[in-house]
Amino acid sequence: MGAAYRNGLRHSTTLEQRKKAIAEAAEQRYVEFTGGETKYTGGTVHELNENTHPIQREFYDFYRTPRGEYTPKGSSPNLTTHPTLASIVKFGNFYPFNDIETISPRPMLFITGADAHSREFSEDAYKRAAEPKDLYIVPNAGHVDLYDRVNLIPWDKLASFFNQHLSR
Repeated sequence: MGAAYRNGLRHSTTLEQRKKAIAEAAEQRYVEFTGGETKYTGGTVHELNENTHPIQREFYDFYRTPRGEYTPKGSSPNLTTHPTLASIVKFGNFYPFNDIETISPRPMLFITGADAHSREFSEDAYKRAAEPKDLYIVPNAGHVDLYDRVNLIPWDKLASFFNQHLSR
């Protein structure tokens, strides 16, 4: 989420766009501090139409259907998956792959869908990691498919990885 927020998919976010988002979030934090209304941003669309982006369609199929929809008590389905404008920028300071090479010599397994828009992040983590490491790409799987589509989850790969690396 850190790289996705900072850089966008395939590094599509410019430095100027990032600075503008940070400035808007700072202004919104002050609005909320003084009692103003909370603003929400991003998240999964609530309706599909002919112009809906494929990533939004994939997320809709999970987050807006009984397959994966969850609304916490006291919230609204209209807010589910929508971060606040004031808080989303915290992802800009999330660098989960910094120092990933220090995990070595403990083995790491990265799993991603062949069709996942987020595949670039798993590939980046794999490149940064020291050996031993493994990148497993699940054919015909998107980003959310590996959340719950048990026929696509690579159970054999998981079992063999953990049996090999957790046995003494």
